Amino acid sequence: MKRIFTILLFLIIGSSQAQNIKGVVTNSNQQPLEDVYIYNINSSSHAHTIANGSFVLENNQVGDSLTVGLLGYEKTFLVLNENHFNDSLTIVLKGKTILLDELVITEQIDALNSLSKVDLETNPVNSSQEILRKVPGLIIGQHAGGGKAEQIFLRGFDIDHGTDISLSVDGMPVNMVSHAHGQGYSDLHFLIPETINNINFGKGPYYANKGDFNTAGYVDFNTKEDIGSSEINFSYGQFNSMRTLGMFNLLGNTPNQNAYVALEYIQFDGPYHSPQNFNRINLFGKYTTYLKGNDRLSVSLSHFKSRWDASGQIPQRAVNSGMIDRWGSIDDTEGGNTSRTNFNVEYNSLLSENLQFKSNVFYSQYNFELYSNFTFFLEDPINGDQIKQKEARDIFGFNAEFTRDGNLGAVEATYTGGFGMRYDFVKDVELSHTLNRNETLNYMALGDVNETNMFAYINAELDFGKFIVAPALRLDYFKFMYNDALVSDYETLSETKTIVNPKVNFFFNQNENLQWFLKTGIGFHSNDARVVVQQQGEDFLPRAYGADFGAIWKPVPKVVFNTALWYLFLEQELVYVGDAGIVEPSGESKRYGLDLGLRYQITDWLYFDTDATLTHARSVEEPSGEDYIPLAPDFTLTGGLSVNNFKGFSGAIRYRFIDDRPANEDNSIVAEGYFVTDLNLSYEFANNLVLGIAIENLFDTEWNETQFATESRLQNELEPVEEIHFTPGTPFFFKANISYRF
Repeated sequence: MKRIFTILLFLIIGSSQAQNIKGVVTNSNQQPLEDVYIYNINSSSHAHTIANGSFVLENNQVGDSLTVGLLGYEKTFLVLNENHFNDSLTIVLKGKTILLDELVITEQIDALNSLSKVDLETNPVNSSQEILRKVPGLIIGQHAGGGKAEQIFLRGFDIDHGTDISLSVDGMPVNMVSHAHGQGYSDLHFLIPETINNINFGKGPYYANKGDFNTAGYVDFNTKEDIGSSEINFSYGQFNSMRTLGMFNLLGNTPNQNAYVALEYIQFDGPYHSPQNFNRINLFGKYTTYLKGNDRLSVSLSHFKSRWDASGQIPQRAVNSGMIDRWGSIDDTEGGNTSRTNFNVEYNSLLSENLQFKSNVFYSQYNFELYSNFTFFLEDPINGDQIKQKEARDIFGFNAEFTRDGNLGAVEATYTGGFGMRYDFVKDVELSHTLNRNETLNYMALGDVNETNMFAYINAELDFGKFIVAPALRLDYFKFMYNDALVSDYETLSETKTIVNPKVNFFFNQNENLQWFLKTGIGFHSNDARVVVQQQGEDFLPRAYGADFGAIWKPVPKVVFNTALWYLFLEQELVYVGDAGIVEPSGESKRYGLDLGLRYQITDWLYFDTDATLTHARSVEEPSGEDYIPLAPDFTLTGGLSVNNFKGFSGAIRYRFIDDRPANEDNSIVAEGYFVTDLNLSYEFANNLVLGIAIENLFDTEWNETQFATESRLQNELEPVEEIHFTPGTPFFFKANISYRF
């Protein structure tokens, strides 16, 4: 009898032990939702949904209460019963306006990226120029007729067109290695703003799944799986500015499938005396289906083509003397054309209860041709110094990542491992001396580049309760090959290099609305293949050593602060200057500074945000006073005030500021700072018709968008002069738009 009682007691105890709960979270259209936070109030166990909306929650018992929440959706509560343990849960969340007071810092996979999601919701991106500005503290500038990739500033870096920031869209790399114009050249103009679903970013070299170019930081863009409704949009403004957009939902609310296409056309002449004649066309299509077990398969195809003329950078002395005004040019035959076709397949799967798999395979075909003249008649007093940079490129690659939930002893652990490859074949990378864009006078560089990057990484997150430790290790292998077409004998020059970079990050959740972090790691950016083979393997994967210490704090429901003290040291670099076809050493450098951010949800419809970065940037190997890093800003400020659906009205006033900064190494030439304000306002009628206006440079500020210290010679000058050459920033610029959703 005693034995029977013991067995019954054991069965009773065993039946009451905690169990796992499986489930899927979707929106009201039955589309799976990622990063939903599921929390057991009784046991404090928690989980996040993966890409296919599924989750596994441990340590549950009958009668426990769960909360289920995601920014932009109403929070759901439920009490567990016996049926929940026998059958998989299906939870439907209802969409709502994103409000800052609903943000719980410790519920987010990445709280800073969640703030970016709030920013994107309260003030949507409506132009390609605004895409990168959604990254806190990042400033861009355009200086070649609208078709060239923007110049980027972040954390005391003049990143040029992408040398020290890694950019990707749906897992496809944007940075171009060994590019005709410059290493890391990143043209995001193939991305249609309205297709953006989320922007993930990180500053510093602390992320195992980010490799080449991740020194100052990274930005990943994810496009929408489902656009909900179709939309047509038309805008027209000053300077012969026009934009048309059509986005069409092809399958409606079909369960487990989504498909849409988007077509964008833009034209713009600009305020210049020589019209830019800029136009661009974008076509993007995406199909998503959910397979057995809610595995997700997405296929996207896009094509982008652009052409433009440019007035170029002009010397300050030509304006001061009255030779030209701010909207004139020295050589108005500058400009170019470019195109890119992308094919991308993404597959996400739940392989087992605690193992998920993410992958994508991509192919891009890219063409680029750019005509520039920075020095005018310095090198050739008869024909001028116009140059052509041209290339045709094919890119192949894939990414694969496994994430496993488990334990390390008594400690909860999440392990992430991944590997991938990228292969670039670049045909006829050209730098030549040209005349009037139609005559090649001589070749300065010409050849084929083959570059392969294979990589693998592993990352662990060890959860000690309030304290999380995340060590990581990344391995990269490169092979660089170059065939110089300007030498008589055929020869393949090649070099290989392997680099291993460790990283370790610490997080302390003091309470649910205060998180401290310490991030440390080593990153790198590769140099141009032509540099690598010239230098025979010396210093062509220079490392960047970084550390961040900071916090994300929500002191009251409607206010969030974020701050970080940071330091970044770069080893010796050898940079290929595509405009001159030369190798330019820059030496070691160091940067340190302070990031500050504030978000304030004043009311449900009124939202304020601002971000400031203070930086000290210097060359390590140069004497004091001659150690300035050209164009490195030491103070930037961005932000604005947004209205979101107040009695049908939405809009924002946005500002950006960059201070005076050294244009050369001894600070004897200064690039002037600026403060520019933009405004947009719209009204939505009940029938989904939206009328709006947008004004760039609201106060008609005279500002220089990009500036360089350049030595040049005008045709009537005997001696060259080094001074500021600039592209004038857009004056007061008014546009009106109308859109209709159906």
